[in-house]
Amino acid sequence: MAKRTILALPGDGIGKIVLPEAIRVLNAAGFEADYQWGDIGWDFWCNEGNALPQRTIDALAKHKIALFGAITSKPKEEAANELSPSLRDKGFVYVSPIVTLRQHFDLDICMRPCRSYEGNPLNFIRKGANGDIEEPKVDVVIFRQNTEGLYSGVEWTNPPDIVYQALMSHKKFVENFGKVPKEEISVSTRIFTKKATERILLAAFDYAKKYGYKSVTLCEKPNVIRETSGMMYKLAKEIQKTKYPEIELWNTNIDAQMMWLTKNPEDYGVIVAGNMFGDIASDGFAGLIGGLGFAASAQYNQTTGIAVFEPTHGSAPKYADYEVSIVNPIAMIESAIMMLEYIGEDVIAKRVRNAIAEVIKEGKVRTYDMMKMTGKPDVVKNGAASTQQMTDAIISKLK
Repeated sequence: MAKRTILALPGDGIGKIVLPEAIRVLNAAGFEADYQWGDIGWDFWCNEGNALPQRTIDALAKHKIALFGAITSKPKEEAANELSPSLRDKGFVYVSPIVTLRQHFDLDICMRPCRSYEGNPLNFIRKGANGDIEEPKVDVVIFRQNTEGLYSGVEWTNPPDIVYQALMSHKKFVENFGKVPKEEISVSTRIFTKKATERILLAAFDYAKKYGYKSVTLCEKPNVIRETSGMMYKLAKEIQKTKYPEIELWNTNIDAQMMWLTKNPEDYGVIVAGNMFGDIASDGFAGLIGGLGFAASAQYNQTTGIAVFEPTHGSAPKYADYEVSIVNPIAMIESAIMMLEYIGEDVIAKRVRNAIAEVIKEGKVRTYDMMKMTGKPDVVKNGAASTQQMTDAIISKLK
């Protein structure tokens, strides 16, 4: 049988470091695949005026599955200044390549698990009622609508007249902003559609049912953002009542959720939210399991089967230039595990996850973040494991 082809998109900064480490683990675990390396990221913006070349889009359309490292994004003016001189003033505008991938392929389902590993010194702890120290087990999976909401990119500074007139048709806008000069107004829209909202809700409930979670928590703000959050809550109630009556539907506001996640994180299972609030909640829960060095994600289209798997950390370019790499590769390896599960390689996925768990529980090999060190080049000399040493330790535990 022909090997599966995986599109490898290292991107920028530490993405170029952690992605090869994840592939090392996959190879050692017995996952057989051909990897086609794709072009994406800041270098292609600077030299081609496009951080996501068409050839990369075509490759993902063909192979459907991608492992993605990290990208660097900079503000509009700074991005323009870093363009090759031959490309400046020719109408090129920087757009995040990962956001473009999500929207181009309608990768509207984003799943971000946040699960604590026993023995991780970065796990959340709290003081119990009797003064004893408690370490609650965190097992939360966040479903984030990935293509709409505040991140959809529909926004203006000094909005065109047709947009401004539409805004002026709303009583609240007239009352609060009607006297503000148009050129002093910036507007970002928060757009939810019924079809996409239903899809993310169904994905969350399906996952909860499949893996035995007792509840799905809608984390939005329907008491204030009445139209968009309100629609999502209404649909959630309908879906729960008609399709998943055995699963409880909880409703929390995003601000209150950020408080409760450090009070009783063990109470939550599956959480579902729109784009921005899902982003916030997933980073909050990631903080309970050790930070972004442990936070993985999947984004996929249920109809086409196209999926991209990536850690949720950034490109951290200052670490990419260290002579010995110190970054934690576990988030990238966890993303590769999610890829394995997505394509039905559950046995290999379990082997890799068990290997990570054994290394963390044993506690002999820890990257600088796990040792609570500042990320400086000398941390390896002071006892922290390098990126490669952590990968080697995980490989050694594969059974």
